[in-house]
Amino acid sequence: MIDVQRLRILRAVAEHGSFNKAARALLLTPSAVSQHIASLERTLGQRVAVRSTRGVTLTEPGRLLVEAAETISAELDQVRHEIDRLTAPRPRLTVATFTSGGRRLLPEALSRFVAVHPEVELTVLESEPEAAVPMVRAGAADLALAYHFDGPPPVRPGERPALDWVPLMEDPLWLVLPRGHRLADRISIGLAELAAERWVLGCLKTEAFLRRYAELAGFDLRVGASTTDYFFAQTLVAAGVGVSLVPQVSRAPSPGSAAIRVEPPRPARHIGFVTPRRRRPHPYADTLTGALTTAAASARDGVRP
Repeated sequence: MIDVQRLRILRAVAEHGSFNKAARALLLTPSAVSQHIASLERTLGQRVAVRSTRGVTLTEPGRLLVEAAETISAELDQVRHEIDRLTAPRPRLTVATFTSGGRRLLPEALSRFVAVHPEVELTVLESEPEAAVPMVRAGAADLALAYHFDGPPPVRPGERPALDWVPLMEDPLWLVLPRGHRLADRISIGLAELAAERWVLGCLKTEAFLRRYAELAGFDLRVGASTTDYFFAQTLVAAGVGVSLVPQVSRAPSPGSAAIRVEPPRPARHIGFVTPRRRRPHPYADTLTGALTTAAASARDGVRP
């Protein structure tokens, strides 16, 4: 079997035209070069190089071996490059997101991000804001797509390490009614007009809002179904289980249901993202937050990403 190392030495001899010059280039002694060439000739059973006062001349078998050595060297270099690429640590970016925002805003943003940074290993963690924000603070996530209803953002001033809240969009809540409902053809509806209805809840935070509103309006909230998934809640509405209150980014058009605006004061979620307050730019996080801003603009314009 032909030794690859000896092929490399023969290639150096051919390139430099001398055993001595090849030895200096390879950091070997001329004697070692001569021994390797002799061993190669014994393995092959043919002379590969002829020494003379003018230098070294390759025989025809020697020239064929040099050509093979060049091909083998190029292939080995390519394999080495691939191995280095596979074993080198890839840059990573971890994103925490709430379900409906992840379903509506994140796919478009991630597609844009991957087109620019295909080398980054992405991790997406599904988590509500009350869990996602501490993940960013602890370094378990590089950014979090989050929301809040009434009151301040989920980032509180004075906390350490400091976080930044960047608003993306207002996410108004819509009433979702069965298609055959008596009010399904209305342009807008006041929540008090649905005091006698059974409600399908898609989120505990929506339930808290509805209960506060019902108490202020003087009626008892009747819950027909309770879920933690706005999309599931809308299928229950289409099936006639009740009516629901659903954020705009969670709306799923269905022939069995109708979405109606809530009359003012119209409730809304406020969507944004949370990042650590950094002294230096984070190019991967900055690219993704820019893509999220574009996706939010599409959602505001009513264009489904």
